[in-house]
Amino acid sequence: MPLSLSGQPAGVVVVPPVRAAIALGLLLGLQPLATDLYLPALPMLTRELAAPLAAGHLTMSALILAFGLAQLVWGPVADRFGRRPALLSGLSAYTAASLLCALAGDIGTLVLGRALQGIGMAAAVVCGRAMVRDLYEPQRGAHVMSLGLSGLGMIAIASPLLGGALSGLWGWRATLGFVAAAGAGIGLFLLLGMPETQPVKNPHALRLRPLLALVGQVLANRRFQAWAALTAATYGGLFALLAGSSFIYINLLGLSPGRFGALMATVSVSYLGGTMLCRRWLPRCGLSGAAARGAWLSLAGGVAMALLAAAGVQTVWAVWLPQCVFTMGHGVHQSCGQTGAVAPFPRSAGIASALSGFVLALTAFLVGLWLGQAMDGSTRPLAYGVCAAGVAVAFIAWVLVRRHGEPPAP
Repeated sequence: MPLSLSGQPAGVVVVPPVRAAIALGLLLGLQPLATDLYLPALPMLTRELAAPLAAGHLTMSALILAFGLAQLVWGPVADRFGRRPALLSGLSAYTAASLLCALAGDIGTLVLGRALQGIGMAAAVVCGRAMVRDLYEPQRGAHVMSLGLSGLGMIAIASPLLGGALSGLWGWRATLGFVAAAGAGIGLFLLLGMPETQPVKNPHALRLRPLLALVGQVLANRRFQAWAALTAATYGGLFALLAGSSFIYINLLGLSPGRFGALMATVSVSYLGGTMLCRRWLPRCGLSGAAARGAWLSLAGGVAMALLAAAGVQTVWAVWLPQCVFTMGHGVHQSCGQTGAVAPFPRSAGIASALSGFVLALTAFLVGLWLGQAMDGSTRPLAYGVCAAGVAVAFIAWVLVRRHGEPPAP
């Protein structure tokens, strides 16, 4: 059987880590395209469609809920039919849904389009994570995942800058039109440049009884529980920042969409720095050690933001600086957590990836619902939510991941 560069079985193909990382970065980059690029236009579209603030938040929450639920379908589909067919189908859906969003005439249609966008995005993320597990053993996989997330970070840096420019020049519809074009371009690149990576398809992946048994096996695994909880907690904090930041910076603190986009690009630089820290720490500390170090960043960012908000400090730097620190920790935890959650399941990486993604997305959806009701014209609800996430990340990294995150000794 052919081997990957890691020396592990890779099925019928060998994919160099750099190419795999580029493909992974593009697939995961669909997320910041659907969120970070969209954020500068969110207050504008809410006004133009005469929608309340809660409805504006719903366009984010619908995306993330559909994203989470759809992963439960795409995971078994990818295990049954292969990564490539599921991936290309999802990218087609993502592109079509983005066009629907760009043409929406009311907030209801936009929410529907965003939900469909989340369904397509789910296939890209599930298949991307599963492809890494197909090709590489966990330690090497974490390195490739970190490289891919660095690519995501670069897209995240460019996305708010571009979103601010597009919405300022041509309005909010231009941002979603660009997302549709990007989805089509990424689909074409992967169609031409990325082969099937799954060694053996599982013919029973869609049969209900074996599927439910496999779901139970994954959910009962302590390693999966620890890493899935870590990724859900850190993304819950990040989603609070994504859902609330445009209203805080633009409506409360008075930034223009363009300046807001530039500010969010600097936050994405800190995320990129977190992925680089992860690559530096992995050889010395392993997955759980890197997560434990990153937890200090998550905790420090969340606590600092909460203390400043509680003291009544409502300035750009009082939100931005703690946000950068928390986001750097997020870059560490996503690299380790997404790899750690699927590591125990080399033959069922699709369903393990899907379940991990569902837990993450459900957490973010609940955070979005809470934030839409809690926003009170100050920075306090956002800050307290991020602080709670930082405390949860620290507990999970220092207790659960330390205890269960590594494979048992032989």
